[in-house]
Amino acid sequence: MLNIYENLNIQLQNALARAFPEIQGNTHTYSEFDPQLVPASKPEFGDFQVNCALKLSKFLRQPPRDIATAIITQLELNKEFLKICESPKIAGPGFINLTIKKQCLIQEISRRLTDKRLGVPLAVSKKNKQSNAPVIIDFSSPNIAKEMHVGHLRSTIIGDSLSRILEFRGYVVLRLNHVGDWGTQFGMLISHLKEVAPEALSTANAVNIGDLVTFYRQAKQRFDEDKVFRSTSRNEVIKLQSGDPIALKAWNLLCAQSRKEFEEIYNRLDIRLIERGESFYNPYLEGVITDLNSLELLVIDDGAKCVFLKDKLGKDGKACPVIVQKSDGGFNYSTTDLAAIRYRFNPAPVGDGAQRVIYVTDAGQANHFAGVFEIAKRAKWIPDDCRIEHVPFGLVQGDDGKKLKTRSGNTVRLRDLLDEAVERAESDLRLRLKEEGRKETDSFIKHVSSTIGIAAVKYADLSQNRVTNYQFNFERMLALQGNTAPYLLYALVRIAGITRKGGQLDTQTNNLQFQLAQEWSLIKAILKFDDVIVEVEEELLPNRLCSYLFELSQIFNRFYDQVPVLKAEEPNRSCRLALCKLTACTLKQGMSLLGIPTLERM
Repeated sequence: MLNIYENLNIQLQNALARAFPEIQGNTHTYSEFDPQLVPASKPEFGDFQVNCALKLSKFLRQPPRDIATAIITQLELNKEFLKICESPKIAGPGFINLTIKKQCLIQEISRRLTDKRLGVPLAVSKKNKQSNAPVIIDFSSPNIAKEMHVGHLRSTIIGDSLSRILEFRGYVVLRLNHVGDWGTQFGMLISHLKEVAPEALSTANAVNIGDLVTFYRQAKQRFDEDKVFRSTSRNEVIKLQSGDPIALKAWNLLCAQSRKEFEEIYNRLDIRLIERGESFYNPYLEGVITDLNSLELLVIDDGAKCVFLKDKLGKDGKACPVIVQKSDGGFNYSTTDLAAIRYRFNPAPVGDGAQRVIYVTDAGQANHFAGVFEIAKRAKWIPDDCRIEHVPFGLVQGDDGKKLKTRSGNTVRLRDLLDEAVERAESDLRLRLKEEGRKETDSFIKHVSSTIGIAAVKYADLSQNRVTNYQFNFERMLALQGNTAPYLLYALVRIAGITRKGGQLDTQTNNLQFQLAQEWSLIKAILKFDDVIVEVEEELLPNRLCSYLFELSQIFNRFYDQVPVLKAEEPNRSCRLALCKLTACTLKQGMSLLGIPTLERM
């Protein structure tokens, strides 16, 4: 109800100014003009609540209820306000409860029926009012020569969902995959490759990803145990960094093989990404050192070049250092991340010219990013009208509350986890079909099982507050009841069933009318969609959208069970079909923004 909210807020600000002109001109009391308009805490209080009387009481030295009365007097003199709201009510010590007029709600519903964006406005860029200044979302970020595992799940699907939501709001979004494709580990991989699979340097198909993962473990073991191999590996790093053609060919092969595996997972999850790994920023590392040195931020400590943080102290009470160049002249993750920030905020053509940069990584990296962000801000690499944010998330845990692992104690491969979700969804579906006496084709069963399995895994993750850990449980996430993807999908299937039974959801209704409490409850739920999307854009919490879609599904199911639709007489039939249409459109759009596919039958 953004349109209604914004209109109401203006009317309230004007009423405040007329009721208490003494506030005007008092610069320190600017915030007193904020009516503190919020959604009502309970349905019986109406739709919105105005909370400013309590705060104003201290400034005006008047009882809050007297202040509320004065505001209401001004509101009731305003014809525009009276078109929107019923007569305001004072509650408690001075809260003002507002109930939106039913005709106003019907007008909003009518607009939604012809609005493909379902009331969600396009955002206006805050960076020099340039709509093409991108928002960068850095997510997923697996390491080359390693398979994606369950630890990559949260970053990948949270980052994708945030990308979809910001794109829907009208931003240009760069979805960057900051893969680990550079560093000392490639020295050992190249050395091992030359010895055990030299044919791989002449054909791109000599090593597949399965072999490469085992290959990585073998190389790492040799690096840890063999001094000669360790020395050779370090020499290969130098060759790679200096552009040796054979080393580069081996490096490209390793990256290509890993990329092939990553793409299979991304395609399965319907994820779009632009790969821009650590190697991309290699040419900009020296510039980081030069800049920090010229700004006199660098300090030599035990041979290493460091920046000491102002905002973080160690256990000894002294400032913590961030090493940006090691004593041997090498660089590290902090250097690369600083180079990335510098490049991402630099205007084109020497950078991305971003207005907002969002990093989606596990909560364990919070201190790292806090330090890197502090340095970037002190170096003035982040313009004043731009934003940089870390979006942390907790661990995926097993039923025992510990980090999710296989029975053998290994990290769960993401491929295996998705396979099992689909297999379990298929088993559940076949059992349900048997109980219902339904016969369906194998292609139908495979399609529905795959959709439900992937949707269940994504939704189970996104529906949790990302800041906390969550326990992975197949039975819970595949259940048809509760806050699950199958429950949302089932609500859509019920609406699709109305169409199959002859209900024309596209019937144009110019004279909408509603009487029943179930209808008004559904209307108000539908109209919250725009508020939720704008809220998620700002707070970057996809679980808020999940909670909304679950609530909408619950309210629709109650409406569907208690109110006749197809058997109703006109005009009730067409009006209720219109609500079914809007519910379906809202659910589909919301689930699409979460990256979750939908079904017509299940």
